[in-house]
Amino acid sequence: MLRIVGLTTILLALIGAPALAQTEGAVRIGILNDMGGVYADDQGPGSVVGAQMAVEDYGGKAAGRKVEVVSADHQNKTDLGAAIARRWLENEGVSMIADLPNSAIALAVGEIVRDHNKVMIGSGAGTALLTGAKCSPNTVHWTYDTWAYGHGLARSVAQQGVKSVYFITADYAFGHDLEKQFAEEFVKQGGKVLGSARHPIGTSDFSSLLLQAQSSGAEAIAFANAGGDTSNSLKQAAEFRLAQHQKLAALIMGQNNVRALGLEASQGILLLVPFYWDMSEASRAFARRFQERHPKRIMPNDMQAGVYSAVLHYLKAVDKVGAAADGKAVIAAMKEMPTEDPLFGKGSVREDGRKLHPMYLYQVKSPAESKDAWDFYKLVSTIPADQAFRPLSEGGCQLVAKQN
Repeated sequence: MLRIVGLTTILLALIGAPALAQTEGAVRIGILNDMGGVYADDQGPGSVVGAQMAVEDYGGKAAGRKVEVVSADHQNKTDLGAAIARRWLENEGVSMIADLPNSAIALAVGEIVRDHNKVMIGSGAGTALLTGAKCSPNTVHWTYDTWAYGHGLARSVAQQGVKSVYFITADYAFGHDLEKQFAEEFVKQGGKVLGSARHPIGTSDFSSLLLQAQSSGAEAIAFANAGGDTSNSLKQAAEFRLAQHQKLAALIMGQNNVRALGLEASQGILLLVPFYWDMSEASRAFARRFQERHPKRIMPNDMQAGVYSAVLHYLKAVDKVGAAADGKAVIAAMKEMPTEDPLFGKGSVREDGRKLHPMYLYQVKSPAESKDAWDFYKLVSTIPADQAFRPLSEGGCQLVAKQN
């Protein structure tokens, strides 16, 4: 199925043609992400699988019309991502675009979706701007954001007695925002930021950045990056043996990073996630189905689970409205209805577009504690939904200001 969807997307991209005749009138969902770069395992084909599973579990139809999933690779290029989104909306009948790792691309696509009155749901996107200054009546931010991860982990690091930090940061909107969110909370807790070294996506050599961090004298090095960049920078930090003298804090770290690094190198690291495949019987059942369909047979992470959850709620809203054409009406319905699914449980979508659910603080297990190949985490604590994300009054979203 993945090959069929991928081939269709490629052919349409090449010829610039509208949707095929037999798909006219269908509710079309576009999964736009990184299919072959540093975020491919964290989103990539797995997010397409998640969307397809949601459509199938919902019954394949919404508002009496067939639901289809298409996908494309934005290659972490903002202009390419924007061009794909515009073509989808104008020529190919796509009514909702989801996932969108790489915050610069998510912000650009959000503007395009608003102009066309369709729907964007960010699951892989991180920047909290999507529910702040850049909030939109056509956007929902689903799985996580930089405020939740930055503030939550900054508090944890400060509580361990760390007084100073130096950042290694991905040099685009996501990394800048993540650094900002962590720094705000860390300074509030009495800590000091001693500087930062920035790198482009897909950097292979972090040695000079790590040496800058080492020479800063900071008690901790905070890695404000994600995906393969996090794995590579932490691997090289281990080679430099930085952990012997400085604490290492990975602000966005997931199971694929742990798998790449190994438990020996990852054990003891604290991380925040809203979903873990082994957290309940329902999540384990979903994970087994997902793994069977993923090209690499990996377990779903929070962002791929977020695509599944978001698509389910979107389809419920389309049914409530009776059509997918009016994006603002569909988003309004998504906000009116409580959310509920087997992976994230019960929740809601706030006025600013922020999807609310608990966040979980996990600790990476030691090799001795792990029972199988994907047994990575043990639960430390739960952050309730009303505390996990930025307070509504602090985001600066104009949608909220108009209601006050």
